[in-house]
Amino acid sequence: MFNDLSTPLALLKTRRSGKPRDLIGPGPSREQLRDMVAIAARTPDHGKLAPWRFVIVPDEHRPALALKLVEILRAEKPDASARDEEAAAQFVTQAPALVVVLSAPEHGHKVPVWEQELSAGAACMNLLHAAHAMGFAGGWLSGWAAYSDRVRDLFGTASQRIAGFVFIGTPARPLEERPRGDLDAIVTTWNPHYGP
Repeated sequence: MFNDLSTPLALLKTRRSGKPRDLIGPGPSREQLRDMVAIAARTPDHGKLAPWRFVIVPDEHRPALALKLVEILRAEKPDASARDEEAAAQFVTQAPALVVVLSAPEHGHKVPVWEQELSAGAACMNLLHAAHAMGFAGGWLSGWAAYSDRVRDLFGTASQRIAGFVFIGTPARPLEERPRGDLDAIVTTWNPHYGP
């Protein structure tokens, strides 16, 4: 069942990503989005640095963001086709809600940047859990735009990086369970004789 919210474990066991292109309305209200972000910020954060930022892109501003993305694509990839431009515009206009999550580490702090970046990833995951707990689905994407400094500059500063574009909405159809990794292949039990 997609949104079995009967227990915390059921919630965790049933969370799945939704493809942003398949997420439709209704989407979360502005208040629900703020609540989701507040939950996302309750992530492990060594040093209490809050090394992440959340940028909610309101629906009414997404067409303008699409135009800026196409403009940046043309500047960075002059050989981009009309199809590439259309895909860039559609990227930020899919699903009812969009939150851009930035990794915002404090460089020079005793907490290593790597730990701060991991915290930003955990914030993205918490955002997906919050969306699921409220009866929605989310999809966490990156793509070329996440690695473009010009796109990053639309949302943050040079010391930050886009951790992901998180799209939130209602699945147009039931989400399918994807194959999961074999636990025996990814989990081991350490012992004193463990090693290569």
